[in-house]
Amino acid sequence: MRLEAITWERLTDVLAERAMETKAGDGSPWLRVAVDGAPAARPGVPAEALADALRVRGRSVLVVGTGGFLRPASLRYEYGRHEPDSYYDGWFDTGALWREVFGPVETGGTGLVLPDLWDPATDRATRSRRVELPPGGVLLVHGPLLLGHWFPFDLTVHLRLSPAALRRRTDEGEQWTLPAFERYEREVGPAEAADVLVRADDPRHPAWALRQG
Repeated sequence: MRLEAITWERLTDVLAERAMETKAGDGSPWLRVAVDGAPAARPGVPAEALADALRVRGRSVLVVGTGGFLRPASLRYEYGRHEPDSYYDGWFDTGALWREVFGPVETGGTGLVLPDLWDPATDRATRSRRVELPPGGVLLVHGPLLLGHWFPFDLTVHLRLSPAALRRRTDEGEQWTLPAFERYEREVGPAEAADVLVRADDPRHPAWALRQG
């Protein structure tokens, strides 16, 4: 892919226009968009900006962060608190995401999406109410390690950090997760799998490319 320099503001507009032109691949009346990236890339920030841009264009949007779908601590820490493979395979409740987030926006779904399930601070269920996303609305999911689970995304954006930038921008207490992202690169290849690649090594000067074909 040939990367081109762009501002975050312009990138947001480009992604919004792309989303407006995209149709659900399975005929669903809802569009499902991913903003994938390691925590150090702060995927929630561009996700919220994109949501605002889509709302300005008249679309209803529900933003869901995968941080609200962590598994209970007893399962996350079953093999220790700093186990990269557990982080990769077992921290995020992909079953709940399928059931509570993606299921309601499949063809024939209710549109009633659960915005979060588990509070990692209290290690208890959030008991949040479901949010109704009307037909024609956009489900925007952000978080790490999103690709490779066969989630039914119609548009995927990957925020890429080079290994050096990822190491530099990851908090010291989270450095143990780095091997999980190395594994993600090997097994999933998110830069090649995503529809839109955003290089974010320098957060002030992103660059982007659109996957062809």
